[in-house]
Amino acid sequence: MPLQASPNSPLSEAVAQAPSPTPTSTGDAGYVYLIATVAALGGLLFGFDTAIINGALVFLKKDFGLTDAQTELAASSILLGAVAGAAVAGWLTDRYGRRRLLFGAALLFTLSALAAAVPRTLTEFVIARLAGGLAIGLASLLVPLYIAEIAPARIRGLLVTLNQLAIVTGILLAYVASYYLSGLGLDSWRWMFASAAVPSLLFMVTLLLVPESPRWLLGQGREAEAVGTLTRLNGPATAATETAEIQAALAAEQGEEANLYQPRLRQPLRIAVVLAVLQQITGINTILYYGSIIFTEHSGQSAASAIGANALIGGINFVGTVVALFVIDRVGRKPLLLVASGGMTLALGALVVAMQLGAPGPWLLGLIMLYVACFAVGLGPGVWVVITEIFPNAVRGRGASLATVALWIACTIVSFTFLSLVKAAGLAGAFGLYAALSAFTFLFVWRAVPETKGRTLEEIERGWHG
Repeated sequence: MPLQASPNSPLSEAVAQAPSPTPTSTGDAGYVYLIATVAALGGLLFGFDTAIINGALVFLKKDFGLTDAQTELAASSILLGAVAGAAVAGWLTDRYGRRRLLFGAALLFTLSALAAAVPRTLTEFVIARLAGGLAIGLASLLVPLYIAEIAPARIRGLLVTLNQLAIVTGILLAYVASYYLSGLGLDSWRWMFASAAVPSLLFMVTLLLVPESPRWLLGQGREAEAVGTLTRLNGPATAATETAEIQAALAAEQGEEANLYQPRLRQPLRIAVVLAVLQQITGINTILYYGSIIFTEHSGQSAASAIGANALIGGINFVGTVVALFVIDRVGRKPLLLVASGGMTLALGALVVAMQLGAPGPWLLGLIMLYVACFAVGLGPGVWVVITEIFPNAVRGRGASLATVALWIACTIVSFTFLSLVKAAGLAGAFGLYAALSAFTFLFVWRAVPETKGRTLEEIERGWHG
């Protein structure tokens, strides 16, 4: 039964005293979008820092004389740091809050960008990228989690997808920056990494404008602060109702209920972890990280032409995510995931056939673009939305952290083995494997993933009790 607030309770007083910047009862929509946009800058840095290696790798490999194994290490080192960052993010954010940890990630982004621009050896470069990976691991969990906790249920999918839009925007900016900086010669890779310091500093400054997550504040007993934020986000009436629901859920999550591994949470935990892994092992980051090498070494293009092709792919990734932004709260999470995984299967299957038949480069590029578009519409944003929605309040940080760790481990394995896989099975064999895994993703979503569109986080939580 929901908790009721007495007329003289702190809840009632906080609702009465909380600022209401608009005369409507629905809260300040502009404030909601401002918070989500600022938080999503962390996603932009996530995308930029992971994708900048694509253009830089061509020059870095020549500058340091790297072997294939060393090239894989240079590309994947940031992912090893991301695994570590995601592993500690859940515990840290439950203890210290979402906003404070986001600020720490912004600081790490800035320092690692500068450090990656000045190394004299591969070892120094790897250490700098590991630090950047820590920031990415933190941001990849915290940004969608924070947005999901402040977003009204009716637009939660849209706002969490805004983070995915920021990620692909960061990827596209990285490709564009690489293209223009590639004319600076062999040392151009240093300027590519240094350029990430600018948005990192912007992220740190704008974080001063956003509040702490009201759900985390209520879990810490800071009721007046939480109600003040909820009132500004949703209006006084909705804030009172939502606060009572959150408090009731928190009260029910004491003791055994706060155990992430209890029987009733096995299903959401399995769904989150498997979806996170499938998002990566279907091969998307082989295009995002190794696109330049694929086009230069397997299509005979120049470095500048290959980076230009990457920018085109980045544009398709961006447009697909914009489409997802406007449909995910209308058609739902599950339909988008099914359409995406089915389309990826068909695109990769056709790509393998085209490679075997010796199709010209434009055909191959077109099929790769179709594959990226399908991922961007569904699997890219949809997985992050589901991961941040399906866990109860008391274990959301730890549950999402576990799924994010699984995601980054899978990403690291795929990125660290791609060139070796291509050498062993050929490019067609590698993409054939990713096509089969995309087909498995379709079957898993169809059989196991529930629809969460339009439901509050507390309503989703109560569903696992049933």
